Amino acid sequence: MTRAEREQFDEDGYLVIRGALSPDEVEFYRNAIDRVHARHTPGESLHLLSAVRHCPDLAGLLDHPAVFGYVWSMMGWNTHVYHSHIDVHPRVKEEKPFWWHWHQDGGRQNREIETDPRPRLSVKLAYWFSDVSRPGRGNLTIVPGSHKTNWLPGPPRRGVEWPTPDGAQQVLVEPGDVLFFDRRIWHARSDNHSDVTRKVAFFGYTSRWIRIRDEIEDLPAQSWWENISPVQRQLLGNVGDGSGDHAWGHFPETTPLYGELAARGLLDSSIPALIP
Repeated sequence: MTRAEREQFDEDGYLVIRGALSPDEVEFYRNAIDRVHARHTPGESLHLLSAVRHCPDLAGLLDHPAVFGYVWSMMGWNTHVYHSHIDVHPRVKEEKPFWWHWHQDGGRQNREIETDPRPRLSVKLAYWFSDVSRPGRGNLTIVPGSHKTNWLPGPPRRGVEWPTPDGAQQVLVEPGDVLFFDRRIWHARSDNHSDVTRKVAFFGYTSRWIRIRDEIEDLPAQSWWENISPVQRQLLGNVGDGSGDHAWGHFPETTPLYGELAARGLLDSSIPALIP
């Protein structure tokens, strides 16, 4: 990463790496994504987590030599992929009710970290396999420079009609281009109103220490596991029985400690970390 690139990344929160993949690479990876799409949701939209697990052919993107240097320049050598997904979005068939999609990546991180601005914590690569060089093709929409802003003016509820944030712009990229961005930049996927199916793979990188260090894989098989409380299981790394609980806190009502605090009236909405 050059000094100029680093300065631009620090200022804008993103870089576009043009032509990072060759035409042959674009075809190879696009065909791989097409096969996954055909298995899961043929003809419909797809947002599939664990990209390489579901599509091993994408493993070459984890450390692609054209762009991986940007990752370790920012995150250092002690990094790993903590979140990845394959996205395929054909033309929208009908207008859906308004929904405020603007967000920073990281989920609960943005409620539970108290500094202003919050720390970077992770970066992301987005590999594009379709032509979104024109607006209206499901482009990723971003607010340049917003990565150092903790809150974006928005509606009281996501379903309330609200103007697009000031300074928002659609990212215009061609097949083989890669977007490298700070997880904190405010962004949203726009609807695809074209005949070009949007195809992209995202890989998020963070420090390897953002995970449980203790051995947890075999805990549910231990003889004492059933004798401890759900909250104690949560604290030992359990993410529930598959009914909704998730380590990222997407489903508060199925998270044991949330339920206990709610029952005791201890969820103080004036404290961001305690807001559902």
